[in-house]
Amino acid sequence: MNMNKRILAALIAGTVAFTALSITEFTGAAHAAEIKVIVNSNPITNIDIANRAAFLKLQRRTGNLNKIAQDELVEEMLKRVEMKSRGIVVSDQEVETAYAGFASRNKMSIAQLNQLMNQAGITPKHFKTFVMVQMGWNRAIGARFRSEGMMTEQDAVQRMLKDGGKKPSSNEYTLQQVIFVVPAANRSAGTLAKRRQEANALRNRFSGCENTRSLTKGMMDVTVRDLGKHLELQLPPEWTTQLKATAVGRATAVQDTDKGVEFLAVCAKRSVSDDRVAQLTFSMEGTSNNSDQEKKAEEISKKYLKELREKAKIVNR
Repeated sequence: MNMNKRILAALIAGTVAFTALSITEFTGAAHAAEIKVIVNSNPITNIDIANRAAFLKLQRRTGNLNKIAQDELVEEMLKRVEMKSRGIVVSDQEVETAYAGFASRNKMSIAQLNQLMNQAGITPKHFKTFVMVQMGWNRAIGARFRSEGMMTEQDAVQRMLKDGGKKPSSNEYTLQQVIFVVPAANRSAGTLAKRRQEANALRNRFSGCENTRSLTKGMMDVTVRDLGKHLELQLPPEWTTQLKATAVGRATAVQDTDKGVEFLAVCAKRSVSDDRVAQLTFSMEGTSNNSDQEKKAEEISKKYLKELREKAKIVNR
């Protein structure tokens, strides 16, 4: 799914017409945070609900906005807990890029968007959290999408026989991951900027996976991991886009992650045509266009959330 499309679909179609809501509608909540719901030991406060209710008002939503806001935030927390358990991380850099893009599409500077978010009672922090969850949940859905739609190997063989024995092909990447570790306790803007600079300097010198460990020898808190082989069909979309644009022996752009700052190196790339590729390719048929993918993803999302809610401990206070 297209992340920007999902975010914009949750707002007003096209350019957002920001409503100048009275700040006095929301300042009462700012005096003291009161826990209203606990989802798997994670609190949702009256301030969180007020922020989301303001967001809903901006979308021209009607009804009991506080109730709708609370329900949305419970689902959002379920998603956040699941993302954490699955190791799905959306970096601050990705969120800031999406936020800046939203400002640009609405013909505003980031400072202007911040001002309007605050004036509307939403706050930039609340909106950025919303963006982060949308991006991370899309990745969780993508993983489910790839696993649930898998055709059996026997069915794939039968399909190939129908096609005269012709097997489809896919690129296979051998990858390496280089991480410039930044501990959570030391995750300041200055530290991240310094580590990005170090990572980019190494990336510019990078010329092949066989030399990575010698290049990083003596460098502080740098980890090199051999990730092995991955078919393009199985890669998350955010990896696929970057890897397609990266030559063998080169590295992807540097990104912030929960571990620190990192990049992926393409050690090797080859075209593969075997039963495994056929199984994956045929499994993805029927969802090749965007509408089919959106429909399937929506079904998976509803099912996934239902499972999470059934297992969750939700306490209203």
